[in-house]
Amino acid sequence: MSASNPTLITFVIYIAAMVLIGFMAYRSTNNLSDYILGGRSLGSVVTALSAGASDMSGWLLMGLPGAIYMSGLSESWIAIGLIVGAYLNWLFVAGRLRIQTEHNGDALTLPDYFSSRFDDKSGLLRIISAIVILVFFTIYCASGIVAGARLFESTFGMSYETALWAGAAATIAYTFVGGFLAVSWTDTVQATLMIFALILTPIVVMLATGGIDTTFLAIEAQDAGNFDMLKGTTFIGIISLMGWGLGYFGQPHILARFMAADSVKSIAKARRISMTWMILCLAGTVAVGFFGIAYFSAHADVAGPVTENHERVFIELAKILFNPWIAGVLLSAILAAVMSTLSCQLLVCSSALTEDFYKTFLRKSASQVELVWVGRAMVLLVALVAILLASNPENRVLGLVSYAWAGFGAAFGPVVLISVLWKGMTRNGALAGILVGAITVIVWKQLALFGLYEIIPGFIFASLAILLVSKMSSPSASMVARFEAADAAFKQAH
Repeated sequence: MSASNPTLITFVIYIAAMVLIGFMAYRSTNNLSDYILGGRSLGSVVTALSAGASDMSGWLLMGLPGAIYMSGLSESWIAIGLIVGAYLNWLFVAGRLRIQTEHNGDALTLPDYFSSRFDDKSGLLRIISAIVILVFFTIYCASGIVAGARLFESTFGMSYETALWAGAAATIAYTFVGGFLAVSWTDTVQATLMIFALILTPIVVMLATGGIDTTFLAIEAQDAGNFDMLKGTTFIGIISLMGWGLGYFGQPHILARFMAADSVKSIAKARRISMTWMILCLAGTVAVGFFGIAYFSAHADVAGPVTENHERVFIELAKILFNPWIAGVLLSAILAAVMSTLSCQLLVCSSALTEDFYKTFLRKSASQVELVWVGRAMVLLVALVAILLASNPENRVLGLVSYAWAGFGAAFGPVVLISVLWKGMTRNGALAGILVGAITVIVWKQLALFGLYEIIPGFIFASLAILLVSKMSSPSASMVARFEAADAAFKQAH
């Protein structure tokens, strides 16, 4: 690996820039609200792009193009489900959650919001939701670290152990130093890099294959079924892929972006920016995998690495078709996707440990400076646990992403959605929703019933549990008053 390797140099410059942003954010971080939510100061562009980048991990540039390359357009149902789910989340949850968290004790975290929204004096709701966050997010963080390690391993020929630390170190550094502002500002840069890579690459692949008509003919010659959206699918299979969209309502790292917006008025503009970004990125991803079929069937001599591992389709196309310096920038987009998601997850775990355990149960009188440093220490702790989980390269950690997504979607999704729409929801209803959602996902995953993705029964049963249990008692007058005040403020802002 020579020192003049253009890819290595672009990676180093890119990582140095991200860490520099972390130090710039450090200067704006004075208290725990700044560290966890950026002092609720994000404008619409940063809110939009950081929500998108924190959602789309290495899966966007590795997993999905690989699946399309192998099976054709029938794998794109998941992209359709995600677009619908993200849009509904922006429409129904984003603005309402921004205002509800402010009216309910100026809540900084989801457990904090649940605790204030439902007048939970026992602390049970806060503890259970914080535990759900820590369990599922540590798995999620580990998957991000594995994806980063795989990228460094394949790009620079490092050993897996070295790549593991190299991939995680920069993300841990800027999250540790700059907190939420660093994460959101770097996400904005990373989102820009991702969309650049995903618009440019498919266009160049198509031109290299001889234009749109030649490309489509080559794909059809390979297998006419590549164009069939229903090839090899079943009704349950399509519903399961579309069901990924339900997960958005319960993802703490995405909901935190809504809570951090500078005002509810920024949300509508942010929604338009975020959805445009997301649709272009997913379309580009599908095109990379799809056009890759034509390219590698025409250039079988360079298809070896992709045949061996179809998730390398974007990496190989970038290396073959671009000047090494441009390829370095495009490959940095994968690193961007991994880092943006991992940094948000580390921060959400840190905020759960700091705000929901340390400050609430151990040190009620802790100063803001102390809390920020505890938050930083927790980033390191969670990162170390995630690295340990990822240290065995045979771990099927990446398979657990769908498990973690389902866990959050079913445990928190219905609670968040119903809590911002219905004033009749009670504390016991919220508890029932979280427990039923999480348990359904765990049990359904073990039993693998009907081949249906566990998020769908989890979401349905949790919603029913919330409605049934909430009907057994009435919310307190203060809960209803806060809900109505927030709801009126939301309507007034529109």
